[in-house]
Amino acid sequence: MGVFSLNDFTLRLIGETLFYDGEYEALGNLSLIDQDAARERFIASYAPEDGVFVIEEATEWEDYKPGQLDDIGYALAVDSREISSYNSAEEGAVAIMTLAREHNLLPSITLLFEEDEAP
Repeated sequence: MGVFSLNDFTLRLIGETLFYDGEYEALGNLSLIDQDAARERFIASYAPEDGVFVIEEATEWEDYKPGQLDDIGYALAVDSREISSYNSAEEGAVAIMTLAREHNLLPSITLLFEEDEAP
């Protein structure tokens, strides 16, 4: 049995978070949160239309006052710009870990479902 590696454990967990299930149209989304500013800083997800894993940097946020009662606890991004894309979840996970370490960010995971359009 090998030696436990927190880094390998974390990278695998991040990689498995970035998924797309076409049958259920479910998408795993990972945000990196700036606790001091109380807002999303980076957003990572799988882009099924392009077949790549994308990392975006938030550029605009919803209005949010720290301490206000909500389920999230930070301002969500309302606009962003793509900063990188990767062909595998593993490559994306390494980039996400690097950003989190460089900027001292915490993760937040969201499961998204595509909504049916009304006729």
